[in-house]
Amino acid sequence: MSQQIDLVLPRLGSQVQPKERPWIAVCMGTGCMSSASAELRQALTEALDKHGLAGQVEVRRTGCFGFCEQGPIMVVHPGETFYIRVKPRDVQTIVEEHVLGGRRVERLLYRDPATAAIAASWHEMSFYGKQQRVVLHNCGLIDPESIDHYLDREGYRALRLALTELTPEEVIDTVIKAGLRGRGGAGFPAGRKWALARQSPNQPKYVICNADEGDPGAFMNRSLLEGDPHAVLEGLAIAGYAVGAEQGFIYVRAEYPLAVERIRRGIEAARERGLLGKNIFESGFSFDIDIRLGAGAFVCGEETALMQSIEGQRGMPRPRPPFPAQKGLWDQPTTLNNVETLATVPLIIRCGWAWYASIGTERSKGTKTFALTGKVNNTGLVEVPLGTTLRELIFDIGGGIHEGHQFKMVQTGGPSGGCIPASMLDTPVDYESLQAAGSIMGSGGMVVMDERNCAVDIASYFLSFTQAESCGKCPPCRVGISRMREILERIKAGQGTLADLDRLETLAHVVKDGSLCGLGQTAPNPVLTTLRYFRDEYLAHIVEHRCPAAVCPALITYQITDECNGCTLCARMCPVNAISGNKKEPHTIDPKLCIRCGACYDSCNYHAIVVN
Repeated sequence: MSQQIDLVLPRLGSQVQPKERPWIAVCMGTGCMSSASAELRQALTEALDKHGLAGQVEVRRTGCFGFCEQGPIMVVHPGETFYIRVKPRDVQTIVEEHVLGGRRVERLLYRDPATAAIAASWHEMSFYGKQQRVVLHNCGLIDPESIDHYLDREGYRALRLALTELTPEEVIDTVIKAGLRGRGGAGFPAGRKWALARQSPNQPKYVICNADEGDPGAFMNRSLLEGDPHAVLEGLAIAGYAVGAEQGFIYVRAEYPLAVERIRRGIEAARERGLLGKNIFESGFSFDIDIRLGAGAFVCGEETALMQSIEGQRGMPRPRPPFPAQKGLWDQPTTLNNVETLATVPLIIRCGWAWYASIGTERSKGTKTFALTGKVNNTGLVEVPLGTTLRELIFDIGGGIHEGHQFKMVQTGGPSGGCIPASMLDTPVDYESLQAAGSIMGSGGMVVMDERNCAVDIASYFLSFTQAESCGKCPPCRVGISRMREILERIKAGQGTLADLDRLETLAHVVKDGSLCGLGQTAPNPVLTTLRYFRDEYLAHIVEHRCPAAVCPALITYQITDECNGCTLCARMCPVNAISGNKKEPHTIDPKLCIRCGACYDSCNYHAIVVN
């Protein structure tokens, strides 16, 4: 089995084509494209042509490499030389020095901020050291718009195997034994979901890929769709075969134009090759896929609301039972899975359930992708075995906290996740451990915060998001979240009382227990976890009328110390003229005029302004 796995899942830098032909990968994911990687790719093509290398060196667009902090990224093969923050003006040097001269351009290589060691390839970077790229194994290596690249990596082999050698029940049994759980948030076993739909006697049946990634700062699904679209299509086709559906849908938000375009191209290419459509692999199984665009409503990440949207109705959840496996899209049996869940399925079918089940923990199998963002040095897309600790993710892979600041908390699971404190950094990242900590896995958002973040303000911020995204159908969510946020805003303004803390907790449990769908049921998590782990911070706001993180404007004051040399910069930056003083003499701030915007504090080069 290990030999087969090495063949199917080669190491991160393996190549699609023969080693003797050099090729250069240019990241063309949304993150790098926003930093002009399209212009970079064009400049590289022109430079190679100028030196007569156009037919000898391939310039390949790829999906996201994951190390978004260092983009735009370019990797030269063979040798896997990993160049970071490459600009079009650097291309000529790379071609002349590296491609023609065989000498790496050191100034464009990654330098570890802690050790100052230069990493020539991604295998030498701590960011990739503890990752295990399984679902992302093609991203950064193949051209996502080339079906031939996917086929060269044994793409659609799993679909052929399923259709020609396995019964639908055997496919479902394989997924159940692998222990694959839904990667969209709830973690329900994917195989059991398929089995329920398979057992339903009604026809037609449908399968849906949920690509409505709405968490702020999350980009796991988008990156996978952009970097390896055929993996998702193949997984969806296998799901269709397993449950007995001939029609699949990919529901993706319209704000992902690049992902939509690559999925659309992928569907067209698969149809042309006979991998979608009638009688696939002459198996008698027919299956096709259509795209449906969402308008960006967060609640449409909930499966019943998503189905309402596909039907052309307003996206609002409905009570369950009946469950979608019995009565879903157009009242027919329907199975819905997340992008990452479906992209994992072909690997399980190809490599076997035992291989997949050997990764992760006893109850949380496999790997999980995370969008690591916030106050961390190495932001980006990471994939690790479930059971990896928060400490390993944030400090070993993420490189620690910005500018030497202190880690305070991490919020997992998107706006409906909980805030986990520094004392719990050794918590394993798996479904059960995160739930015990008061948080959730979610789809994989992970926001890191330091001592400059206020727990009360963070709870209010995430609650404001869920309040705005609530569909308003059920009173516990519609009314309860609004009342909770009003209490938080009072506390931030220095008008809170100790009784407000009891009200907050009571309301949180009412919303959690009484809401119709997952949005309302998880919305109180940021409040409950910050009350649980940072209660002293709430008390400081209420009893001492002080914000320890100096974030809440009503509870802070700015004061200029004797260190002021009268440079007048703060006075010039103040938008309300609250600062006065003569040039080269210490200035003062009028507290009655000050709006506590922090412009003076941010602009002072002499650390002469303090926050109380």
